[in-house]
This record gives sequence, C-alpha cells and structure tokens, in this order.
Amino acid sequence: MRISTLWYTFKQGFKNIFRNKMFSLATIATIASCIFLFSIFFAIVVNVQYTVKEAESSVAVTVFFDEGVSDERIQAIGEEIRKRPEVANVVFVSADEAWNTFKNDYLGEYADGYEGDNPLEGSENFEIYMNDVSKQHNLVSYLETVDGIREINRSDATANILTNINNVISMVSLGIIGILFAVSLFLISTTVAMGISVRKEEIAIMKLIGATDFVVRSPFVIEGILIGIIGAMLPLIAVYFIYVEAVNYAKTEFNVLNDILKFLSVDEIFSMLIPVALILGVGLGFLGSLITVRRHLKV
Repeated sequence: MRISTLWYTFKQGFKNIFRNKMFSLATIATIASCIFLFSIFFAIVVNVQYTVKEAESSVAVTVFFDEGVSDERIQAIGEEIRKRPEVANVVFVSADEAWNTFKNDYLGEYADGYEGDNPLEGSENFEIYMNDVSKQHNLVSYLETVDGIREINRSDATANILTNINNVISMVSLGIIGILFAVSLFLISTTVAMGISVRKEEIAIMKLIGATDFVVRSPFVIEGILIGIIGAMLPLIAVYFIYVEAVNYAKTEFNVLNDILKFLSVDEIFSMLIPVALILGVGLGFLGSLITVRRHLKV
C-alpha cells in the first residue's frame, strides 16, 4: 500500500469529524463522560482493593505446638508451611517475644510484678500471613493434619468479610464497565452511520472510478479511532487533578482514619489508568466504527 493512500485515509478520517461537528462533539463528550466516570470508578476500586489487600496482609493464622515438641520439629513445620502456595510469610514468635508484646500492650507498669517470670512459657508459635485470605480454610484444613500442632487460631469472620468485599468489588466493576462500554459503542456507531449517510454519493463515485474497499472504509474506521482517543485523553487530565485534591482532602480532614484508609500515589494510579483508558477509547472507536461500516456500507 502506498504512503499516499494511507495519508488519504487518515486525512479523510480527520475531515469526517468536522463534517459532522455536532454528532462528533456529542460523541466525544459522551465518551469523555463515560471514561471520566470509568476513571473515577477505577481509582476508587483500585484504592479499595489496595486497602483490602493491606488489611489482608495483617490477618494471620496462628499455630501453637504440642508440649515438648523439639526445636528441629518446629523448624520442619515452618518449612512445610512456607511451601504452601497461599502462604506469603511465616513469622516465628518465641515465648519471650510473646510475653514482651503482651506486657507492652496490656500491662504497662503492672508488669513489674512478673519480673523474671514468663506466664506465657511454652506459647511459642508461628504467625502465618496469606497472599489470599479467601484461602484461609484450605490452609487451616492442612494445618489440622500436621503432626506437632496442638492449636490453630484464626479469624473466620474477618476472612469472610474481606473475601466478600473483594467479590462485590469484582462484580460491580464488571457491571459498570459493561454499561459504559455499551453506551460508548452505541454513540460511536451512530456518529459513523451519520457520516456514511452524508457521503453516500461521494462513496458511489469513488467506487465507480475504481476505489478499493479499504480506501472507502478506512476513513470511517480512522474517524472512530480518533474520536475514541480524544474522548479518552480529555477526562484523564481532569481526573488527575481531582484525584490529587481528593486524596489530600481525605488525608487532612479524615486523618484519624489514615491507619485504615490507604491511598495509592497519583503516579501509581495513572501508570495503570492511562494505558487502560487509551486502550478503552481506541478499542471503542475501532469496534464501533468497524461494526457500523460493515452494517451500513455495502461496498
């Protein structure tokens, strides 16, 4: 294919946007609105998932050992647990460490009466942190079969809550993305179909003088892609400033929740959001125009 042909298709696709100014502007505005809503929703969902993940990282299953179990067996149990795919980290807590933590958290100055004595003698344990809290049941089922473990402490309620939050976020995300995708696809199809109806006579003349199907169809596909790109870029600029201000406001006005609410930095958010939004815009533009061209343009 000659460069001049490619240049022609790009130029015609660009011109098509201005031939149907009102429809093009309406479509760009709607796509921008859809991607704006998607971007806001994306930022919220990613931060909620990040907060949930941070919460998951603090949920541990604690195992205590049979009385008189050897240090070698404890080490072997730790190695077996670390090999489990759902396990992210295993921390050994000695009896002295457990007692020191308990004194600092609950007794304070009253701990002086226990000087030289450790009421938690024999309470050494493993704190097991998981990379997926929904797998806690599988891990506990395995631990119950391990020789040398006498007790397993876990929080089923916390694990279930975090798992349910993740499931709800996933379902809501898919639903909203599907709705935004369908609306944008419809609007791009409408704009391209309008462009085809306006240029019916011109297209007929082009076919009479020997224009190929590619030359006839490509400008409309280019038009849809350009509309999608423009519609994706505009909301990204707005969301950038809104996100920065929203995070600063939340950290300032709700600083008591800073230990609970976790926010990704704007760079981390936009390193994911920019390619997603552009791919979404280009994909919508390409699919919408391609489907419309095949449906309405019989060449």
